[in-house]
Amino acid sequence: MNSETFHVPLRTVIASIVGLWCAYFLLITARGWLIGLDFEFDLVWRRVAVTVAAMAVTFVLWLILRLFDKRSLTAQICGALVFALPAALLIAQSQQWVFASIQERYEAKIAEERGISLRRDDNGNLIIEGPSPVEPQMTAPLGTPTPAASTAQVVLPDDRDTDRLLQLVEMGLDRYFLLLAWAALYLALLAGVRAKAAERRGERFRSAAKAAELRSLRYQVNPHFLFNTLNSLSALVMTGKDDRAEQMIQSLSRFYRHSLADDSTGDVSLEDEIDLQEHYLEIESVRFPDRLKVSVDLPRELANLKVPGMILQPLVENSVKYGVSASNKPVTISIVAREEYGRLVLRVSDNGPGVPAGHKGGFGIGLANVRDRIEARFGREASISSGTSIDGYETELRLPMVKHG
Repeated sequence: MNSETFHVPLRTVIASIVGLWCAYFLLITARGWLIGLDFEFDLVWRRVAVTVAAMAVTFVLWLILRLFDKRSLTAQICGALVFALPAALLIAQSQQWVFASIQERYEAKIAEERGISLRRDDNGNLIIEGPSPVEPQMTAPLGTPTPAASTAQVVLPDDRDTDRLLQLVEMGLDRYFLLLAWAALYLALLAGVRAKAAERRGERFRSAAKAAELRSLRYQVNPHFLFNTLNSLSALVMTGKDDRAEQMIQSLSRFYRHSLADDSTGDVSLEDEIDLQEHYLEIESVRFPDRLKVSVDLPRELANLKVPGMILQPLVENSVKYGVSASNKPVTISIVAREEYGRLVLRVSDNGPGVPAGHKGGFGIGLANVRDRIEARFGREASISSGTSIDGYETELRLPMVKHG
């Protein structure tokens, strides 16, 4: 089970609570204006007080719902349904307390506008007084004065406690559904946070997998090269060429000191990559002092571009193995860098005998390694092609231009 916990940022929670109750305040104020209530200061500040209290209660509700952040969605919904109810009743109760002292005054004002009066007797009974309707007398002679309207009085028993309870329930239900709407918004925000966290986690997993793939492909190069070099070194020792064997050991030491200093999954500057290949060719020149020639063409403006470390190693090694080693005459290995249409083009070629028999699709693991590495690093933005050229064989890489830093 994943122990990582995700929370909606506090700023977002506060903004949602304030936005909810400010909108509610404006709606209630507009409703009061529509039914004829004046914008009296005594009324407005009480609404503000209730709004602030509602914000505080909602914040406490959030602190409770926050405890369910690690639970399932069903548990979160149940928590919202249960804890929103007492919160709604508390908000409704606070509104009753704040407006209790002026409620009767505004009821009397409304009654006065309708031509009736409200008062209570010593027992708390509500007395409603107003004019009694007079029916017109159709049979009376014309000119007979209409009798004056009499005053009617209705006495209602004191049921303020019941009224307050019913009012509390009604207001509580209204606030309950309002809080549920806010809770739904909070759960949606929480789901969004979880989705973003899952996306970031997936990206980290993909990056880790990609790094592992690059590291594995990079490590394929070193043993392969070392195996061939040790074979060459063994041949030099067995033939009594101790000086050249010692020279190769020194060159091999410099090569590995350079190559192992870099991150196995990281990029290096193009200048360093080509310098590393020159170290490698120094090693091979001990084996082929008369046959191996090297040509490097690296424009200064491309020297600091970033490329995968040792990406050229298998290509140069193939040229030595199938070009220099298979030829009885001098062979030149060329490493050329160019910019073409916003892409970095790296070309490794030799003027050796070309494709050996049985290698129609390329040079096996070395070329496949380079193809896999640039695909893992750049995806479809990179490509590799190889084949016979006019003078021999060449391999060309087309990579994105990744600048230093």
